[in-house]
Amino acid sequence: MALSTAMGWREGLDSGALSAEILVRQSLDRIQRHDGRIKAILSTHPERSLALAREADRRLRAGERTPVLGLPVVLKDNLHWKGTPTTCASRLLDGYQAPYDATVVARLLAAGAIPIAKANMDEFAMGSSGEYSAFGATRNPWDEARVPGGSSSGPTAAVAAGYAPLALGSDTGGSVRLPASFCNVTALRPTYGVLSRYGLTAMASSLDQVGPVGISAADVGAALQVMAGRDPLDSTSVDLPRAGDLFPLRAADLKGVRIGLPIEYWGPGLETGVRGTLTAALERFQDLGAELLDISLPHTRFALDAYYLLCTSEVSSNLARFDGIRYGSRAAHRGGTAAEMIAQTRDLGFGAEVKRRILLGTFCLSKGYYEAFYQKALKARTLIARDFQAAFEQVDLLATPVSPAVAFPLDARTADPLAMYLADVFTVPTPLAGLPALSIPAGFSEGLPVGLQLIAPALADTRLLEVAHPFQQVTNHHLLSPTPFPQEPPHGL
Repeated sequence: MALSTAMGWREGLDSGALSAEILVRQSLDRIQRHDGRIKAILSTHPERSLALAREADRRLRAGERTPVLGLPVVLKDNLHWKGTPTTCASRLLDGYQAPYDATVVARLLAAGAIPIAKANMDEFAMGSSGEYSAFGATRNPWDEARVPGGSSSGPTAAVAAGYAPLALGSDTGGSVRLPASFCNVTALRPTYGVLSRYGLTAMASSLDQVGPVGISAADVGAALQVMAGRDPLDSTSVDLPRAGDLFPLRAADLKGVRIGLPIEYWGPGLETGVRGTLTAALERFQDLGAELLDISLPHTRFALDAYYLLCTSEVSSNLARFDGIRYGSRAAHRGGTAAEMIAQTRDLGFGAEVKRRILLGTFCLSKGYYEAFYQKALKARTLIARDFQAAFEQVDLLATPVSPAVAFPLDARTADPLAMYLADVFTVPTPLAGLPALSIPAGFSEGLPVGLQLIAPALADTRLLEVAHPFQQVTNHHLLSPTPFPQEPPHGL
């Protein structure tokens, strides 16, 4: 087991060869040494993290064990960790301190995980590249001239750069899966409701989900096990069947497993190198006994349009609260009306992409356009969900690209919002249907990572991880690290 994985660190802690305090100190040191270039981290909290580490060591010495006890974890800065900044990478929330813990954070803390940092992101989770942060763009550890993907740019880059073995992001339309593909890590968008959204700053409530990030499917499973389950503070939360099977994660027997290849995802838009890398990965699944079948999801062509109409409509509603009165830093304003003060606050506080999505969503919900746009998008969403239901009557899982291309250069798409939105073309259908989807490292194209997306029926999250696990046992893509960031064995091993 590679020491870079959470399970490798877990073994070191269980054997007594490592201490949680050592791991936290080394993680904080790595951030200090490298993050001036990568800009994955917005804030660290050494005193609090080290106090938690010492408590984790006490629990370990007492013989207690959990899947994440003593492991450092990085939190996306739209997740509340009581007493620490939660800025959502926006000037509007600069200085805001979380008054409570998000449910997923509280469950990690109860299990002994140690938050060490709040991570950079696209502002209010709106973006596909990590370039829309008010505090500067995150860079890809594999090539610092390229984007890491977004909106969970910071958490994903942090795992890729070896700051921590685990991180939490959020996924609305692909926001952990796309950066996982670009940065060569593993990330899960769970079935809608499996992880509580309480304490996750809302972007689009019917689409948002917390997404665990790790080196391997086994790492992701360990985090998911301690966080999953119904939450009385989130009425949309649900229990995950077989959640207890996630740690230690078992490898499924892939003999006879039917994996569907949707023809709509494997068309001419794929880069040649990406196609070749993914084809080789699928052949490994065949070697393990899986059967590959071509299928069709005919309404996929409506997914991107439907997603952005629904997403921006919900953005328009959810971000109305950030007005300088209820939430947000109020702009200096003398005289005038409350409406003028709110307008000035939002104009100065929000970045261009957030404003763009609020305006588009408000337009979609306005009188005379609601039926023409929003209601039609809801109907398309239903058709897309039915496509998936029909597909899972024929196959057990689906396999698709995560992205048509490898990570693109910084500033290559910021002037063209449509080109930026097209980066999500393969990741937005699953949120519309509420399905779990996993991005796993599949190999490299021209030296840059390529991710494979596995999609399962609702509440089959455990099965999804179990199918990915044997693939990762016979490949080493996920264990490779970027040249500037070699995975350094923790001291003491």
